[in-house]
Amino acid sequence: MPLHMMLKKKHLSAGRVPLILFLCQLISALDVPLDLVQPPTITQQSPKDYIIDPRENIVIQCEAKGKPPPSFSWTRNGTHFDIDKDPLVTMKPGSGTLVINIMSEGKAETYEGVYQCTARNERGAAISNNIVVRPSRSPLWTKERLEPIVLRNGQSLVLPCRPPIGLPPAIIFWMDNSFQRLPQSERVSQGLNGDLYFSNVLPEDTREDYICYARFNHTQTIQQKQPISLKVISVDELNDTIAANLSDTELYGAKSSKERPPTFLTPEGNESHKEELRGNVLSLECIAEGLPTPIIYWIKEDGTLPVNRTFYRNFRKTLQIIRVSEADSGNYQCIAKNTLGAVHHTISVTVKAAPYWIVAPQNLVLSPGENGTLICRANGNPKPRISWLTNGVPIEIALDDPSRKIDGDTIIFSNVQESSSAVYQCNASNKYGYLLANAFVNVLAEPPRILTSANTLYQVISNRPALLDCAFFGSPMPTIEWFKGTKGGALHEDIYVLHDNGTLEIPVAQKDSTGTYTCVAWNKLGMAKNEVHLEIKDPTRIIKQPEYAVVQRGSKVSFECKVKHDHTLIPTIMWLKDNGELPNDERFSTDKDHLVVSDVKDDDGGTYTCTANTTLDSASASAVLRVVDVPNPPFDLELTNQLDKSVQLTWTPGDDNNSPITKFIIEYEDAMHEAGLWRHQAEVSGTQTTAQLKLSPYVNYSFRVMAENSIGRSMPSEASEQYLTKAAEPDQNPTAVEGLGTEPDNLVITWKPLNGFQSNGPGLQYKVSWRQKDGDDEWTSVVVANVSKYIVSGTPTFVPYLIKVQALNDVGFAPEPAAVMGHSGEDLPMVAPGNVRVNVVNSTLAEVHWDPVPPKSVRGHLQGYRIYYWKAQSSSKRNRRHIEKKILTFQGSKTHGMLPGLQPYSHYALNVRVVNGKGEGPASTDRGFHTPEGVPSAPSSLKIVNPTLDSLTLEWDPPSHPNGILTEYILKYQPINSTHELGPLVDLKIPANKTRWTLKNLNFSTRYKFYLYAQTSVGSGSQITEEAITTVDEAMASRQVDIATQGWFIGLMCAVALLILILLIVCFIRRNKGGKYPVKEKEDAHADPEIQPMKEDDGTFGEYRLFSFVSSASF
Repeated sequence: MPLHMMLKKKHLSAGRVPLILFLCQLISALDVPLDLVQPPTITQQSPKDYIIDPRENIVIQCEAKGKPPPSFSWTRNGTHFDIDKDPLVTMKPGSGTLVINIMSEGKAETYEGVYQCTARNERGAAISNNIVVRPSRSPLWTKERLEPIVLRNGQSLVLPCRPPIGLPPAIIFWMDNSFQRLPQSERVSQGLNGDLYFSNVLPEDTREDYICYARFNHTQTIQQKQPISLKVISVDELNDTIAANLSDTELYGAKSSKERPPTFLTPEGNESHKEELRGNVLSLECIAEGLPTPIIYWIKEDGTLPVNRTFYRNFRKTLQIIRVSEADSGNYQCIAKNTLGAVHHTISVTVKAAPYWIVAPQNLVLSPGENGTLICRANGNPKPRISWLTNGVPIEIALDDPSRKIDGDTIIFSNVQESSSAVYQCNASNKYGYLLANAFVNVLAEPPRILTSANTLYQVISNRPALLDCAFFGSPMPTIEWFKGTKGGALHEDIYVLHDNGTLEIPVAQKDSTGTYTCVAWNKLGMAKNEVHLEIKDPTRIIKQPEYAVVQRGSKVSFECKVKHDHTLIPTIMWLKDNGELPNDERFSTDKDHLVVSDVKDDDGGTYTCTANTTLDSASASAVLRVVDVPNPPFDLELTNQLDKSVQLTWTPGDDNNSPITKFIIEYEDAMHEAGLWRHQAEVSGTQTTAQLKLSPYVNYSFRVMAENSIGRSMPSEASEQYLTKAAEPDQNPTAVEGLGTEPDNLVITWKPLNGFQSNGPGLQYKVSWRQKDGDDEWTSVVVANVSKYIVSGTPTFVPYLIKVQALNDVGFAPEPAAVMGHSGEDLPMVAPGNVRVNVVNSTLAEVHWDPVPPKSVRGHLQGYRIYYWKAQSSSKRNRRHIEKKILTFQGSKTHGMLPGLQPYSHYALNVRVVNGKGEGPASTDRGFHTPEGVPSAPSSLKIVNPTLDSLTLEWDPPSHPNGILTEYILKYQPINSTHELGPLVDLKIPANKTRWTLKNLNFSTRYKFYLYAQTSVGSGSQITEEAITTVDEAMASRQVDIATQGWFIGLMCAVALLILILLIVCFIRRNKGGKYPVKEKEDAHADPEIQPMKEDDGTFGEYRLFSFVSSASF
C-alpha cells in the first residue's frame, strides 16, 4: 500500500501551549493500557457537597476503570449501604452510580447523609470522597405585619430583608409591585446581608411597595416578603397624629434631618473581624449614613491593595479581593466622608486555608524488583494532618507488606513483587476541609509498546515548533530514542528537545525539517518502534490589511483584506465585528477580499476583524470603524440660581456620535412678546455643561441648547421650564429719532420704538419733548402711547428744533436721552438765481455761471441748482422745429456747470432755478446764446444714374445736419481694374448749391469708386461712397470676337498662357522660400484714399475686393 494512503494527518496549531501538551502527555504516559491488569481508578464522582433537587430522582455518581473491571459498593453515614434491600435504589450496570427513584414515592429528606463509593478488583480498591447529599430548600417567609414607616426628609433608614434560611443560600434583590428593580445609588444601596440602606431619605423615596425578593436558583423559585410602605415628609407637614407615631421609626434609625457628619450603619463600632478561606472572594462592606451623602474610601494599613485582584462594588461600599491568599491578611480601613466630617472603621482580616495540594500522589507502575515512592504533601491553615489508607483501610490496620515503609507523607517501596500491587489513599484534613487522593502501585513486567498511531502525518507552519508524539508504555520504564530518515544516528538535544513522555520537539521547524522520523522504545524485555512524517508549510499572511475608517451615518464603507498562503492549504476568510459574528443584515456584504457596509448606522461602529483560517494556522487583522454624525440634542435642562437679571442653565450633553462636541449654542424664546421665535443668547465651549445667562426684565424666558461638532449642529433640545423676570424701568431709549416737517407749518417727530423684549415692563409709553434750537423757549413735552410718530403743528417754516424721545413704563423712566436736531417743514424757495452768464466753449459745449440765492430764501434744505435749456432756432433758418427742454441738476451749493452735447450753429436759451426738499423755486430770466459752426454730417444719399460708354451722372441729397453754411462739395473718384486694384484718385470741387453732377471722358466698361464730402468754413464732414460701371461698346465687343476666332490670335494666347504659367510657378517657388503674402494690402484695398495713399511711384496698388453698388456713410 502506498505510504501516503497509510498516513494519518495531525495538524499542530500555532496557538497550542506546549506545556499543556507535555503535561497531558505525561499523564497519559502513566496510564496503563486497559488490556493490562491494573487496580481500579475512580474516573467520575459527585461533588463533596451535593445539593439535590427534591423534585427529581437522586443520582449519585461513581465511575471507575480497572482490569479486571471493578465491582462497586457503598457506605452511608459510615456503614454499609445495602442497595438490594431498598426497592427505590438501583445501581447502573457496569457502573457504581446510584439512582434513587423518589419521583414515584419516597422523600428526598429520607436519603440525606454521607455516601462513599468503593471500586474493587483483585489488584486493590479505590474509594471516592465523602459525598454529603442534602436536598435544596426554599422556605417561605414567615407571616408578619409591617407597619408603615414615616420619616422626615434627610433621615437615615434601613429596610430589613431577613430572608428565610435556604439551601443553598438565596440571592436577594429589591423590586416593586411591577417587578422593576428599585434604583440604587451612593445614597441608596443593598447590603451584603440583603437589607436596603438609605444614607438619607428624600421625598421621592416615598412609595408603598418596597419588596424584598429571595431567589433560590437550585429550585428555580422566588419568594417574596410583604411590601414595606415608606412616606418621607417635611417637618412642616408633621401633625400631632404623625408625631405620635414617630417612636416607631426609631427602630429604623431615624435621626435629625439637619446636615450631619457620617456614621456607619454597618458594621457597628470602630473595629470588626473578618475571616475568609484561601482561594475564595474576600468581601468587605462599609455603609454609612449622613447628610450630605457620604463617600466611601478604602485603604490597607501597612500595605497596598493587590493590583488586578481588587474590585469595588455597590458604589465603593464593598471592597472585593478575588483569589485571596494568606498574604492578604491584615487590617483594612474604610473611611466615610462628607463636607461635615469623616469616620473610620478598621476590619481585621484573617485568611485561613482548607488543605490544598503541594504534591498529590501519582499512580506508580513498577516491574518486579524495582523501587519507588508515593509522596503526599499538602498545606493549609491550620497545617493539615496526613493519613494513609490502603485499599480503603487505614494503613495501620491493613495487612503488612514487607516491601513498603511509611515515612510521614511518603511511602517508600523496595524490591516490589506482584503481590505489592494495591491502591493507596492519602487524606489531608484540617478544620476547614479535607483532600482525598487515590494512587495505585501496579507491579507489571511488560515489553515496550508505542501507543501513538503509526505513520501519523504532522503538518507544521515554518519557523514554529514541531511536536512529534511517541506515547509509550512498558515496565520497566522504556528508554526512548528518535531517528530521522533511514540513515544517521539518534537525534541529540543540541538541536532537538527530547521530553520524558517521548515527545520530540523541533523548536524552530524549517523546510529542511520535512521527512520521516522514527521513535524507538526499548527495555530489558524488548523493543518497539514507530514512524511518523513531518511536512513544513508556508505561513498564512495578510498582505493588505483593513484600514481605520471614519464615516458619517448613512454613508457606505469598504474594508479590504488580501491573504497570501501556502498553495497546498485552502484558507477560509471570515469577518468578525467586535470578536463576534457579523450582524444578520443585508447591508453587510462580503466577497473574496472585501467587506462592504452600506447605509452605516450608529451600531455599526466597532472593530472589524478579517481572519484567514487554514487547517494549520490563521492570520487576522483588524480595523476600527468610527461612525460619526451631528451630536444628539442635549437634555435635562435645569434653571438654578434664579436672580432678577441672571440665571444659571445646566444641561446634560447628548451622545457626541464619536465626534467631540466643540461648542453649545443657547437660544431663548420670549413667550410673552415673541412666542415661537427663538433668538441667540450665548455660546459656550463644548466642555461646559453650565452657563450663566444675563437676563432682561419682564421677559418670560424659555431656553434650549444645541450641540455642535465637526460634522454639524444637533437638533435643539427640549425647551427648559419658563422663567418670568421682574419688571423694571426701561434701560434704553428709542433709536433713529428724527424731526422732519411734511408741511411748512409742522414738525413730524419719528423714532424706532422699543420692542416688547426691550420694554422691561408693562405700560410702555414715550415722552416726546421739543424746543427751537436758537430760541430760549422751554421744552414742550407730551406722553404718547407705544407709537412711532408725533406731529407738532403751527411751527414756523424750516426752523431748527431740538428733539428728545424718552421711554417709560409702569415702573419708571429710561435714562435721560440725548437731544437730536430736526427742522420744521420746508416751503418752495422764494428767489431765483441772479447774474446768469453763459460762456460758449466750442460748438457742442457751454459753461453756465450764476450767483447763489440768499440762504433764508431757500426755506428748506438746499439740494442744488437746476438748469433748463433748449434749442430755440437754427441760425441757418432751415430747421425751425421746436426742441424739448432739457434739464441738468447740480448738487449742493455749486454756482456753475457745463452743458455738453449742444448742436453746432444753433441758438439756445436757458434759465436757472434753486431746488430744496419741497421743490423748485422761481426761474431766472431766460438767457440766450449761440453755438459756432461745425463740420457737416455726410450727404444724406448718393446714387449714380444714366451710365453711358464714357460718362456717369451722380445725384445726392444735402447733409441732414449741415452744422453751418455749406461752402462746397468735394468729389473724389478712382477706377478699379479687373484685379480689384485702385487707380489714380481725381479731386473735384462742386458748388454748394449743386446736388447733381455728370462726369465725362471716362473709360468704357470700367468700374469707378466715388467719395463725396460736404464742407463748411470749419472743414469737411464725413464721406459717403458709391461704386458704378460705365457701359460696353457693342462694335468693339464684336471686333474682339472676330479676332478671337483667328488662328494666329489663338496661338498667341496659348503662348501667353504658357508664359504666365511659368511665371506663376517661379512666383510660387520664391514665395515658399519666404515671400510675404499681402494679406494686409487686401484688407486695406477699399480704405479712404486720403488715409491709405496709393503707391503711384512704383506702380503698385492695394488689393480691392469687389462689392457692387454698396453705399456707406460715416458720421
